[in-house]
Amino acid sequence: MTGGPVHGTWEPRPAARWEDGFLSGNGHHGALVFGDPNDDRVVVTHHTLVRPNGAEHAKPPELAAQLPALQDRLLAGELTAAEGFTDGRPLQWVQPFHPAFQTRLRRPPADLPRYRRAVDFATGETTAAGGDWTSRVFVSRADDVIVQQVTARGLTLDVLLDHRLPGAPARLAVGHGALLTPEGAALSLRARYPDSDRSYTGVTLLAVTGGSTTLAAPGVHIEGARSVLLLTRVRRHTGELDVAGETRALRALLADGSYEELLDRHTRPHRTAYERVTLDLAADPAERALPGSELLKRQRGPALLERLFAAGRYHLLSAGGLLPPRLTGLWTGDWDTAWSGAFTTDANVNLQTASAAAAALPEVTDALAALIHGQLDDWRENARAIFGARGVVAPPHTDGESGLTYHFSREYPLHLWTAGADWLLKPLVDHDDTRGARDPRTAAALAEVALFYEDFLTRTDDEGRLVVVPSYSPENRPANASWGALNAAMDLSAARHALLTAADYHPDDPERADRWRALADRLPPHRVNADGALAEWARPGLDDTYDHRHLSHLYGVWPLDEITPYDTPRLAAAAHRALELRGAENDSAHGHLHHALIAARLRDGHRVAHALAQVLEGDFFHASLMSAHYPHRDVYNADAAHTLPAVLIEALVQSTPDRLVLLPALIPALPAGELRGVRTRFGAELDLAWGPDGVRAVLRPHRDHRIEVRTSSGARSLDLTAGEDHVLTSGTW
Repeated sequence: MTGGPVHGTWEPRPAARWEDGFLSGNGHHGALVFGDPNDDRVVVTHHTLVRPNGAEHAKPPELAAQLPALQDRLLAGELTAAEGFTDGRPLQWVQPFHPAFQTRLRRPPADLPRYRRAVDFATGETTAAGGDWTSRVFVSRADDVIVQQVTARGLTLDVLLDHRLPGAPARLAVGHGALLTPEGAALSLRARYPDSDRSYTGVTLLAVTGGSTTLAAPGVHIEGARSVLLLTRVRRHTGELDVAGETRALRALLADGSYEELLDRHTRPHRTAYERVTLDLAADPAERALPGSELLKRQRGPALLERLFAAGRYHLLSAGGLLPPRLTGLWTGDWDTAWSGAFTTDANVNLQTASAAAAALPEVTDALAALIHGQLDDWRENARAIFGARGVVAPPHTDGESGLTYHFSREYPLHLWTAGADWLLKPLVDHDDTRGARDPRTAAALAEVALFYEDFLTRTDDEGRLVVVPSYSPENRPANASWGALNAAMDLSAARHALLTAADYHPDDPERADRWRALADRLPPHRVNADGALAEWARPGLDDTYDHRHLSHLYGVWPLDEITPYDTPRLAAAAHRALELRGAENDSAHGHLHHALIAARLRDGHRVAHALAQVLEGDFFHASLMSAHYPHRDVYNADAAHTLPAVLIEALVQSTPDRLVLLPALIPALPAGELRGVRTRFGAELDLAWGPDGVRAVLRPHRDHRIEVRTSSGARSLDLTAGEDHVLTSGTW
């Protein structure tokens, strides 16, 4: 293929809305860049910035003593009994994510010719230029600092740190600092949250070349400069931050080099990660050259999918570091973030990070692992307080600080959700499969999940099968019962997977491993309902509610390998029927793309294409190529942007520790292309090319292994040897 996809995007106008601002990030700090030459604004964010709202003191409900009575009532057929399983508290949201402030560089208004703003996905640098004016911004992976450089002839600028962003609390106590320094100036902004001892402080060091710099409270005025270099960091803290020490640290970076040297130091690790996997869909070069907003108007086509795949990988890499991506990734320009801008763990976190293993972004998996392992003490407290059990139970929402379960209500009894720990650990297990080594921290966490099930799975049905009671299928309810029910399909899949995987991870402890396998064997099978669909609740008598955005009951299809067309064809057919019957409810982006991921596992390329079309034709993407939760760009949200690369990969290639599936759900509108660098769960890298002349796959294994290869022509065994490339072509299948 000639040319190749564009690894970036551009626009011919500045961003008028913060949602359209180009993004840069290093997994800690984020920058949202407007690119306006007359009012050059960069919104500064950081993963740790959450506003105290009382949730920092919240605890899980002490309900363990009431659990046996609840189980008795549910087993006796009282299908609304779980509505009383509460301590009576109102719904408590987690601490909401918010922006810090915006750096603001204002100059006398002027019309600049040849304006263009762009972001380079391979470097993480955003640029805006017109006439002789240029503004460049990136967030350094090497130095954890936001770097901006503005150049022009005779620059005249007023520079300040401005906290006045939409939704900022009226009682936010803000203090500014400004002083002249040998290189230019240092600015600081300290904001103390209302009714809290917590604050955040931002520090910006300015290095001014040429001209003069004077104080102009709350910032500085620059006259006649050739360039201005800004280095910015923000810290959340209690007490007082050592602003002088932060300024010295920024000054040390200046001593280390120029803007170009800082950029080069950052680009090396960023480019290495970004370029590991690429997708080329043989798009029209003329379409590849279009600005992102114009591509989005076309709503379909290879060039748009190439751009969104590249942007999704870029934004996912940029958002994951200290923590995995939030509902808004790492960015927001508004204090009023929907759903607190939290980590919603019952669907969104896993959907956003779904491509991490296959798309070779271990940085993102490491970020998810950091969230999990940093909260295990809280997960233990959830298990003790709510269920009276040992082991761990994950929360349905977290702000990144607390892993305690306190966000629940009558209509959202999320404290009943026991599948979360297995669901969140599954990407870590996939990562271990990919690299061919088991992380001892993952092994220990899985053992604690199994320990919880040992204590929790004590009730049985008339046939002696274990019953998961209470059981919750996020965020749905049976048509004829309340939300808290029995034997939700997701809970069955999670318990079975957790127990069997924990056993596999502990071969040196055969007694425990055998106990866990025996417990898994006592779980009931999935149920196929009267419609021929996999039932969302395996308990007979619980009727399905089909019109819902979540697809939790199909956890066994994706991301698990419990239900496949190859090993369990009857259940796969029932799962496909369940997918056919599932409505989109409120048109949430995550619902459409979750649907697509499951359809890909079930080899339904037309259904994958339809789900993608709902998003591409529904106006879900901003000009920044960040996405929205609802159609018509309603509610800034990273689900679609971050999940789309996983959908395309799953449609083209799937793997388990022992199987490779090539082109399982090829989208009809993509007759040719090349996917390079994908990682498989049996320890090989894969390059895949397809087109009118056939299919060619190159496997580069890192360990010896026998796998099954499945294609449209059938299945065959293949012996892989570490270090020896293996080429598969459609003629050899």
